Amino acid sequence: MNAAPADQIRLLDVQALDVRLQQLAHKRKSLPEHAEIESLNKDLTQLRDLLVAAQTEESDTAREQTKAEQDVDQVRQRAARDQQRLDSGAVTSPKDLSNLQHEIASLAKRQGDLEDVVLEVMERREAAQERVSELTERVASVQAKIDDATGRRDAAFEEIDGEAASVTKEREVVAAAVPADLIKLYDKLREQQGGIGAAKLYQRTCQGCRQELAITELSEIRKAAPDTVVRCENCRRILVRTADSGL
Repeated sequence: MNAAPADQIRLLDVQALDVRLQQLAHKRKSLPEHAEIESLNKDLTQLRDLLVAAQTEESDTAREQTKAEQDVDQVRQRAARDQQRLDSGAVTSPKDLSNLQHEIASLAKRQGDLEDVVLEVMERREAAQERVSELTERVASVQAKIDDATGRRDAAFEEIDGEAASVTKEREVVAAAVPADLIKLYDKLREQQGGIGAAKLYQRTCQGCRQELAITELSEIRKAAPDTVVRCENCRRILVRTADSGL
């Protein structure tokens, strides 16, 4: 393949722009905010699970407290009715009086036991409510950190993408000035060779693979016409000759 020396030099400009685009893509992918957001999201998921568990416990204890309070109220009402019967004098049989008094005493003990249950449930519910409040605050705090990190990431995206768009436009302009067959070969090699399709020959060394060229290879390149597109024997990239190639 042949191409004017100026077009070959221009290929190095295309390569430099492609390298910059690679750098920008890497920078976008490796922003520290990515790891920060991922870590915070894991924390948030765990906290939300704990919050759901605490809310469930609070809800369960609320129902348990309502049931316990209803049990106390039922016993209290029954004891009040029995006491009213006792006080009314309607019960005259000694045996019935004894049974009624015994039932009132039993109900009093039962009411006391049930009230203890209510207190115990209330304490558990209060602890659950405090846990819900604490976890709600922690969830909000972590979410705020995620929002902040996301904002910083998006701002970095905007800056990087803006520069990438500018470089891409410049690349299109420069590449358009390079012969189509040469840019096609360059693009093919760039895809095969990790993003580097053309390299400068500097002081007898290929800047693509950093290998110094053998004497025989240098001799062949010296003999080649200026418009001949030469390739590195080692990495097969396009070698661009300049005044400081060491030839």
